[in-house]
Amino acid sequence: MTDPVPPTGTAGLRDDVVSARSVSGAEHPIVPGFHPDPTICRVGEEYYLAHSSFEYTPGVPLRRSTDLVTWTLAGHALEGDPHLRGGDANAGGGVYAPTLRHHDGRFWMITTNVSGAPGQLVTSAPAIEGPWAPSTLIAGVDGIDPDLCWDDDGVCRLTFSSNMASAPGIAQARVDLEAGRLLDEPRTVSRGSGLAYPEGPHVFRRGAHWYLLYAEGGTERGHAISVARASSPDGPFEPHPQNPIFSRRSTVFPVQNTGHADIVELADGSWAMVYLGVRPRGATPMFHVNGRETFLAGVDWEDDWPAVVPDRFRFPVPRTGFADEFDGPLDARWISPGLAPAEFARPTGAGVRILPAEAPNGAPSLLAARTTDAHWRFAAHTTASDAAAVRVRMDERHWAEVALVDGRAEARIRIGELSHAVADARPLAGGSRGLIVESRRATTGGPDDLVLAIADEDGERELARWDGRYLSTEVAGGFVGRTVGIRATTTEVLFTRAEYAPVEAQSRSQKED
Repeated sequence: MTDPVPPTGTAGLRDDVVSARSVSGAEHPIVPGFHPDPTICRVGEEYYLAHSSFEYTPGVPLRRSTDLVTWTLAGHALEGDPHLRGGDANAGGGVYAPTLRHHDGRFWMITTNVSGAPGQLVTSAPAIEGPWAPSTLIAGVDGIDPDLCWDDDGVCRLTFSSNMASAPGIAQARVDLEAGRLLDEPRTVSRGSGLAYPEGPHVFRRGAHWYLLYAEGGTERGHAISVARASSPDGPFEPHPQNPIFSRRSTVFPVQNTGHADIVELADGSWAMVYLGVRPRGATPMFHVNGRETFLAGVDWEDDWPAVVPDRFRFPVPRTGFADEFDGPLDARWISPGLAPAEFARPTGAGVRILPAEAPNGAPSLLAARTTDAHWRFAAHTTASDAAAVRVRMDERHWAEVALVDGRAEARIRIGELSHAVADARPLAGGSRGLIVESRRATTGGPDDLVLAIADEDGERELARWDGRYLSTEVAGGFVGRTVGIRATTTEVLFTRAEYAPVEAQSRSQKED
């Protein structure tokens, strides 16, 4: 099936082992790559994470851990869900921030599909791996970032970032989850501290206080985390006198846009917080390409207020590389914009057959994985001479790919309304070839250089090198990060292997030799 270690001897790759080098949770994500809006809960000695998925399917990736720093992908809460099937979400739409909780022996997940009918989607499962029930739409809740909490009587409250004129800011209502209906009208419980866009609320209890943790300032450089408290989950909530309690805005810290947090009590009675951040690089205004990632901080308590300890946790660099020969069911890492992978990707035992298809949102089928490293290399292998392609993508208006066309290789890029192609004059040699996209150290002030190459019997040759800023959030906009994967352009293609690994960035002088 899937080998977590790329093959030794592959040009440009390092062995994918856990580095002996320890990193700080303040500077390195515990879940790298496009994994925004983290939400966390604990059951006994295990911890569970969920993330936004936006236009990609399956929806809402789920992870489990016993140590908070080593996370295993356990599946997706909205895989095959009827409310997402056939959806037409684009890169700015789809499934926004979820909340994951465990109550009365079941996991509950609630989220917003901003491209679907108004309301919030809620589903539950007896275990994190599922089976997850088909989601129920809770109507009458116009907004995003829904949260669930239960009081001592078992009454559930839904708290959310409201779009309702009747309940602006952060709103709340009691809800019957089994019936999928509100028990009262939403009402405002907080308008934030005065910064823009109060959102991402989570209500939780510690001792005599109920706390409202929320983000504000927008999910860009001004992002921040604030908190308020009350004696009841209904409020009224008293804001922390020094809000926001955590932000990296207007600093030179290598992780920026920090916000949208969730908090958890650990098995030993201490507390921790997960939050999103980005790692921008390059010249002003700096560019981030892997999307909003999940970071970990400690939490102390001072006068019954949470105090963030950003660098409490240290851990080895997480594993990110993989090699897949598609000799079994598709690994859960594979996602696609707008179309379920199973609808166009068919493992054969000797590779995967990719069919050309188009999602309802207009995106061509792409069996993709999230990029997770500052610099990396992705290679896919096929015997085809036509219709095979490897694409690195931000959205349908910002991507680059190497494709096979009538026995030759071609590098292509699209930046908004502009497109460009570079054709290889040399015909493909031999019966097997590799299509390669590599992220290398930047040479022109961007976050990296994207190198597109082809490998055949005559060796590996570079087709094009482009500034990676054009595939960044600062250029493309939106909320997602890069993905990279395989596709078929005009007819079915068999890929025998795909591999992704971090690479050590070369110096400019090394590249120019």
